[in-house]
Amino acid sequence: MIKLIPNILTFTRFVLTIIFLIMILYSPSIENRVLFLDVGFIIFVAAGLTDIVDGHIARKLNVTSKFGRMIDPLADKVLVCGAFICFAIIGEPKLFTLDPTTLKIIHWLVVGILVLREAYVTILRHIAEARGVNFAATFSGKIKMFIQSFAIGTVIIKMAHVQTAAWGNWFTTITIAAMLTVTLISGLTATRRRTWRGAT
Repeated sequence: MIKLIPNILTFTRFVLTIIFLIMILYSPSIENRVLFLDVGFIIFVAAGLTDIVDGHIARKLNVTSKFGRMIDPLADKVLVCGAFICFAIIGEPKLFTLDPTTLKIIHWLVVGILVLREAYVTILRHIAEARGVNFAATFSGKIKMFIQSFAIGTVIIKMAHVQTAAWGNWFTTITIAAMLTVTLISGLTATRRRTWRGAT
């Protein structure tokens, strides 16, 4: 039973992610939006903590598996891509005095970059695992996930507490730009990995 804990935590992350995404979509229609988003932020942090804990436990119990290497990054992708898709749907984050059309283009461009990168790396991972090659997360991938998570948290905090503040606009813009940069770099790093081609 103990050896199932990592997979249970990953499943829990899926559940928390779905709740979090639904909360984002419903947030514009909630009267007490600040409290609602603060609760959503807590759920998001809890989901992120399960990501940290399940990998640590899996390594400590020596129960890492092909299933874990496939499903764990999938949970991360659902959380990150799902969050930014939901942000784009509700038109957040609002930045400076940009008009709705420009904001919509920016929001969906961010989604496009994230989804294409994650889909591409997922294909590489499937090819590698099908050949019996370990395609576990690299350090650059972990940094990418941290910055993506930080960006999601930044958008939530901006929506709840600093919707119109100039510094909030700048901080959010810089954070998202950094996230996209790291996301693209980590995608290129995955392309250059020899392991997915079955090399030793």
